[in-house]
Amino acid sequence: MTSIVPDGTLVVASRRVERGQTLPVREPWSGEELGRVVMADDALAEEATRAAVAAFPRMAARTSHERSVVLARVAQEIEARKERFAELLAREAGKPISQARAEVARAISTFTIGAEEATRIGGEVMALDVTEASRGYSGSWVRVPAGPVLAITPFNFPLNLVAHKLAPALACGCPVVLKPPPQTPLCSLLLAECIRASGAPDDAVQVVPCDNAVAEKLVRDERFKTLSFTGSAAVGWKLKSLAGKKRVLLELGGNAAVLVHEDEASEWAQRRIVQGAFAYAGQVCIKVQRLYLHAPIARAFTDRIVEAARSIEPRSPMEETSVCGSMIDEANAKRVETWVHEAAAAGARVLCGGRRQGNRYWPTVLEMDGLRDGGRGLMVVDEEVFGPVLTVHRFESWDEGLTMADGTRYGLQAGVFTDSRARVAEAFARLHVGGLVVNDVPTFRVDNMPYGGTRDSGLGREGVRFAIEEMTERKLLVVREG
Repeated sequence: MTSIVPDGTLVVASRRVERGQTLPVREPWSGEELGRVVMADDALAEEATRAAVAAFPRMAARTSHERSVVLARVAQEIEARKERFAELLAREAGKPISQARAEVARAISTFTIGAEEATRIGGEVMALDVTEASRGYSGSWVRVPAGPVLAITPFNFPLNLVAHKLAPALACGCPVVLKPPPQTPLCSLLLAECIRASGAPDDAVQVVPCDNAVAEKLVRDERFKTLSFTGSAAVGWKLKSLAGKKRVLLELGGNAAVLVHEDEASEWAQRRIVQGAFAYAGQVCIKVQRLYLHAPIARAFTDRIVEAARSIEPRSPMEETSVCGSMIDEANAKRVETWVHEAAAAGARVLCGGRRQGNRYWPTVLEMDGLRDGGRGLMVVDEEVFGPVLTVHRFESWDEGLTMADGTRYGLQAGVFTDSRARVAEAFARLHVGGLVVNDVPTFRVDNMPYGGTRDSGLGREGVRFAIEEMTERKLLVVREG
């Protein structure tokens, strides 16, 4: 087991840091200590920042071909360690091994896409002789790297969500100081090994596990030109208020809705909803949280969902058939338990689940029929559960269903199941979300698509090409002929 675990030392300003306060990393499933990492203090964070600033001119001067080669090699380095990464993900994050392998495959894809996008960072030639006064002038603009990036990532996708910060930054020539989550820092350290082995410039990526006080000082530091954060809405918007003049890219939480019309209440829809609601114990920001069912099929469809949910229970993430696993810690499992109890006390019917043992919470389906405003005001409806809980609501008309689904302050992704193009068009127009998925669940994501939310779910877009736009700025050249 220990052979898969990085030694927990840091590489800051091109030197190994082996001593200092250490943070234990525990397996969520067993509670056993998996490893330890050195924690960065203020002095070490300052050293990393200076190194990133010094690395910026070297990285910005690299050709697109050189950047592309490095990113392709990172993908190869991950490929060479793919089983090690998968087992580390399963043990460190408690992610079921089949889902861990899928995350590794996605990270390889993300860096491969980055290698391709590194050669596509272009610009535009534009006519400027649009008035008599500008006769004889022409213009062109290119995208140039804005400067060092501070990246902060969450525990639930400790490889691919990091890849979505690092691949675009390396593609456009921005060095990165990465603060990984305290629960899952080991994957970031192993990924940093891959980047160093790829031939990336010195100090292109530095991983600095640190406490919140050190992280907030980094956020305030004006030497960073971009803050890229993925995590909760409360923390993300707070950090934006501290970030000063820098660009801010926020990928925050959601409470994704799915609407099922009677014309597409298929077995496929049922299977995908169950997977989207309960896989990885629901610790996914685009998990299916609120399910809105057309009245004619609501009862039968709910019964099938409950039957499937009852067949899933928390199992060791190392079992090949595991779906749910444990939650990241007992505190989060207790929070989910409290929210479910609140809903039940308000009149929601607990159709299955509602059971906790330590940090393990059983897949839970709550029927919300009869509650005023569909349960608005309850935490399981208004907030991001980030656990294996699904609320079920009934609608009489498509118009009513869309109104109910859009009644939230979040807006990451949503899903609709219908065979009507007219209903799809209406949903696309009315739902205030960053992405609408048709005939699949909002948990669907491909790593080249523009991914992000509206309202409290974030600011800006990820997906390698779109994150590059966030990390670069346009530079204009004006030429007077003659």
